[in-house]
Amino acid sequence: MPERMLPGTADAAFAANEEPLYAPVPQPAFQQVVSTRYQRREVLLRSMGVALAAVFGGLSRSEPTLAAGAIAADGVAPAAAPNAALDVPTSRLGFGAVPASNADGITVPAGYRAQVLLPWGEPICGDYPAFAINNTAAEQAQQMGSHHDGMHFFPLQGSSTDGLLVMNHEYAESRFLHAAAAGLKLNVFDVPLRADGSRDPEQVLKEIHAHGVSVAHVRRDERGAWQLVRGARNRRITAATPMRFSGPLRGDPRLRTAWSPEGTHGRGTLNNCAHGVTPWGTYLACEENWRYYFVRDAGPAPASLTRYGVEPLSGWRWHLAAANAGPDADQFARFDASSRGASAGEDFRNEPHAFGWVVEIDPFDPNSVPVKRTHLGRFAHEGVIFAPAVEGRPVVLYSGDDSRFEYIYKFVSARPFHAATADGALLDEGTLYAARFDNNGQGEWLALVPGQNGLSAANGFGSVPDVLLNSRGAADLAGATPMDRPEWGAVDPGDGQVYFSLTKNERRTGEQAQGPNPRAANEFGQIVRWQETGGDHSASTFTWELFLLAGDEPNGRGLQGKPLTADSILANPDGLWFDADRRLWIQTDIPDGNLNTKGWSALGNNALLAADPETGEVRRFLTGPRGAEITGCVGTPDQTTLFVNIQHPGASTAAKAFAAGRWDSHWPGPSSTLPRSATVVITREDGGKIGA
Repeated sequence: MPERMLPGTADAAFAANEEPLYAPVPQPAFQQVVSTRYQRREVLLRSMGVALAAVFGGLSRSEPTLAAGAIAADGVAPAAAPNAALDVPTSRLGFGAVPASNADGITVPAGYRAQVLLPWGEPICGDYPAFAINNTAAEQAQQMGSHHDGMHFFPLQGSSTDGLLVMNHEYAESRFLHAAAAGLKLNVFDVPLRADGSRDPEQVLKEIHAHGVSVAHVRRDERGAWQLVRGARNRRITAATPMRFSGPLRGDPRLRTAWSPEGTHGRGTLNNCAHGVTPWGTYLACEENWRYYFVRDAGPAPASLTRYGVEPLSGWRWHLAAANAGPDADQFARFDASSRGASAGEDFRNEPHAFGWVVEIDPFDPNSVPVKRTHLGRFAHEGVIFAPAVEGRPVVLYSGDDSRFEYIYKFVSARPFHAATADGALLDEGTLYAARFDNNGQGEWLALVPGQNGLSAANGFGSVPDVLLNSRGAADLAGATPMDRPEWGAVDPGDGQVYFSLTKNERRTGEQAQGPNPRAANEFGQIVRWQETGGDHSASTFTWELFLLAGDEPNGRGLQGKPLTADSILANPDGLWFDADRRLWIQTDIPDGNLNTKGWSALGNNALLAADPETGEVRRFLTGPRGAEITGCVGTPDQTTLFVNIQHPGASTAAKAFAAGRWDSHWPGPSSTLPRSATVVITREDGGKIGA
């Protein structure tokens, strides 16, 4: 009951979405990236401006840009303006840019329309319970989860009007999830506590079921509107769904718990951010900030916990429900990683080892058991992006570790891809690599294999399972380049270049500001791209360049080195996705605390932009409601429908305003309604391709 609930103050670092205070390990001299070599065909001269301004000029919010003809501090002159006679390709962006906005709604270009689909709480399976703020945990398990994120459309029989929309639900904001939170002064990451400081088991179970993945059968009707199709194809996977482990760590003693003494199974998937789609048609959910759910005893702990930030503090404090849960106590006690029994088979000291993986889900089989593929490494996976599968060649995929000073990884399968027989077993054998970006625009993939790149039994990496359980520590020793929070990746379907968004890193110092991470106190982020040697995605070397530096007009830079304009400014690039016509769709995630505040007002709410990879042109396509992140962008095969997720509208609401019912957002409903994450369906009024 509300009168018996106390506001639970979140740990300050958790509330600020901070990672552990981690300083990059010292790197060898060749690893200190001091310049960028831009060498991409006709954009060489045009790109030099951004290389010089970013790397040598060390752009920050307070530093002016170099005027034409000016000389940088190191005596190097910026490149001249590109020759007007250069053949510039026609723009791929066939829409008029929408202006930045701080309105509580969705804005799309003229000639487009937007429809809201599948908001949090929409019933999709089971008994189809209608949405209400007082829904039970059991009802939430039959409804769309909270905080929609990465998403893919799986066509049924090749259709662009009938398919399975599969999406992640990254986390659940307790204050909006529970009726009992009404009237309490709760900030964005606070949780309601009982009078004795414990948590209510029903509330925690509802939060558990609001996490995970939704599989929803959707169809476009004769009026052009998309609707849920009720039926057996629909499914909810939550943070309580049984799963199995595969790959080198299956059965490892470090995965044994009281629930799975054999170390072969786990329960649930947590904090799924971006995603992946395999060449054989399955969905990959990627576990990102799973550490926030766990607590452990104070004192020494293995690097597989401490290197990942599992500490004697818990953000969501699910373990506090165990005392009042009776026979179901271990559902909550498992989030306490303290040693309670005589062995790992008698407690949950190893439960954090069950998270930080990539989870394979077969969307076409509602009875399938999700599989955690351990050979893809354990870290804060933002997502997984596959290179195009080539018959008879290895499968190659990329993944970023979304924390400050963490790494970009690549996996190359041991066995070749054959379309007729390919399945998830291809992900159970291979080599995991971490990226090193060198000082001349070159790079190398460092194999994370015992006996190579400094990894040995003497330093804790005597076996492949050792490496995979602590992939971060292995990449530290190997000498990978610490990045500015690697987010989503995307592969250009035209030339095969790989793009990664680096969303921000305010902790980077001037001495650390080099190469693909060129700015100190980096508030705005950037996008880097690279070409694998010989066009072979399994190659061990690559060449790289910056595609853009995000920021407002004084600080943002495009591919040609020119400042971004009012139509193209953006901050904190996050989601990336290429459509078949090579438009790069960029989704932004400006933090709640920065949105529309002093110094950020020109950027407005978070947005979806499109970029031309050839010219570097960027235009804003969509703006979202207040407090929301824009994410999950994906289209239908015929490119006439674009699905975009709107996550956590109203998250910028302060505690006092929440208590008074004055939420920053009421989207997608009218004023006075509860804000709800939802999918937006974008179509053109003339039925044409999106963005063309």
